[in-house]
Amino acid sequence: MEFNEIIMSLNDLFTKKQQKVLQSYLNDDWKYLFLIGAVRSGKTYISNWMFLLELKRVAKLAKTNNVKRPIYILAGYSSNSINTNIIASIENEFGINIPVDRHGHYHLFDVEIVPAYTGSIRGIGSIRGATAYGALIDEGTLADQGVFQEIINRCSIEGARIVVTSNPDAPTNFIKTEYIDNHDPKARIKVFNFTIFDNTFLSKDYVDALVAATPSGMYTDRTIYGKWVSAEGQIFSDFNIETMTITTDQLPEMVKYYASIDWGFGKGHKGVIQLFGDDENGTSYLIKEWAHEHRFIDYWIDVAKEIKQKYGNIVFWADSARVDYVNQMQANGINCINANKNVLSGLEFVDSYFKQGKLIINKDEADNLLNTIFNYVWDDKKEAPLKEDDDSEDCLRYGIYSEHYEGEGFVPWN
Repeated sequence: MEFNEIIMSLNDLFTKKQQKVLQSYLNDDWKYLFLIGAVRSGKTYISNWMFLLELKRVAKLAKTNNVKRPIYILAGYSSNSINTNIIASIENEFGINIPVDRHGHYHLFDVEIVPAYTGSIRGIGSIRGATAYGALIDEGTLADQGVFQEIINRCSIEGARIVVTSNPDAPTNFIKTEYIDNHDPKARIKVFNFTIFDNTFLSKDYVDALVAATPSGMYTDRTIYGKWVSAEGQIFSDFNIETMTITTDQLPEMVKYYASIDWGFGKGHKGVIQLFGDDENGTSYLIKEWAHEHRFIDYWIDVAKEIKQKYGNIVFWADSARVDYVNQMQANGINCINANKNVLSGLEFVDSYFKQGKLIINKDEADNLLNTIFNYVWDDKKEAPLKEDDDSEDCLRYGIYSEHYEGEGFVPWN
């Protein structure tokens, strides 16, 4: 094959950023290789290539050590994320079947691939006592630090290497402070940062649409540009009270109705029910909000029955913190289901609806939300909303996110 043909083949397979990563993987002396950056930026594709190359390298190294069953650690937040992000992805992209044994271990190229789950300290059970030839750690910033360190400790064989992929997080995350910012040459750490614009295989239309739909501030910095930034300021920064509110007489005809509930009682913590409708174009409207302190469950059951009588047997997405209240709602004929309470993903989802103009508030019937939404801000001490007067905002997230999010891993129960 001519040199120009080789270059053309590489360009067909890899972006320029991925080629730089591959060159470093093959030629540089490294112990840790970090691929950090934006969503859809090409990290997973090149890390899957390196995973296969590492297994080949490990098999060869183990043979020289007369080891018949070398162990390689494949780590991710959960078994589902490992299967979706890595195993299924490789099988689909490369047409390779990766068998799994009765212990849940994978086998490829005469290497035993042992999964470890980084979401909690319990996830290290499968690798306790193991001596590994290396590891691929997916979604590194989501890992429990103790689990991450244990994986590093297990990779103690001469020549063992660790590849880590992740989206960026807060600058205080241990991946950033302990590894990305470690410039000691003895640590042998290589870092590659990706933006969405590095993935030149994506269509301009797709990238433009994603940029336009991604909430401003932290979400854009992390999701699009792959920056390590803290959450700060107003959470729903794309909400515009002038263009995203209407009056009752301006509400269009709806094709679907649903509701959400945030349980509350005492002073400073209101109970809230919000009624939503979606029009034929897929725009969601907060039609009416009930928000009160010191109301018992009987009151909220009466409100739900009133809504059911007018709008039919619609779903009520409820805060799962009060199982007894959910059960009482159900006992009274209300279709009450636990909401998806994923906070960060839910907040991003709601703000993306605001940014796209897909969420409109009826200002005649949502006083509590409109009185608190501009004070709904990030807690500067942790990656979470400041827990003050957030009842309406929580309720809004339960309704919009639970009704419209189509991601994997959430199954409501009642």
